[in-house]
Amino acid sequence: MTTLDEALAALPVIAIIRAADSRHLNAVLETLADAGVRAMEVTMTTPGAAEAIRWATGGGLQGAAVGAGTVLDAASARQAADAGAGYLITPAVLPEVIEEGRRLGVPVVPGAFTPTEIVQAWSLGVAMVKVFPAGAAGGPGYVKDVRAPLPQIPLVPTGGIRIEDVPGYLRAGARAVGMGSPLLGDACADGDTAALAARAERLVEIAEDSDG
Repeated sequence: MTTLDEALAALPVIAIIRAADSRHLNAVLETLADAGVRAMEVTMTTPGAAEAIRWATGGGLQGAAVGAGTVLDAASARQAADAGAGYLITPAVLPEVIEEGRRLGVPVVPGAFTPTEIVQAWSLGVAMVKVFPAGAAGGPGYVKDVRAPLPQIPLVPTGGIRIEDVPGYLRAGARAVGMGSPLLGDACADGDTAALAARAERLVEIAEDSDG
């Protein structure tokens, strides 16, 4: 199974999949993987999330790291891990989830907003810290400012990030970026995987150009 670190080494982006129903989940995951997006987060608020994760990690996708997002409690953490989630992502610093992830041996990426929250999360033994909402916090400039005194903490800015914003965040020192609707569009609702593939391919091109 591909780890989150391996996936982000290939492309430093985590695609956030949040949907009202499960009709197109597998097709969306497959389209993203085919385009070169290697890390994907299926939010636990999405109907059928556990089943989609189980399909992806059980052989449906190759060379991708699939985790669970919006994990709010220990029970959800166990459900996601049982489905094969490679990592757990939260919207806030939730010690209950972090502790359960450590017990299960599954990396946790908690959401934090301020330097105090970021340091608190890191001190609990997490894999990375999601800076959320990054756009409202000040964008790449905020990430750069936070990293100046805290260079040892890998940050994953998420929230309000457009495809064209990715190079700025990576230059600011972000370990990766999390992207939802600017990448996914309405693909989860209407099944338009052709448009999704075009956006994903553009994202991959932009991210690779910024790396080189």
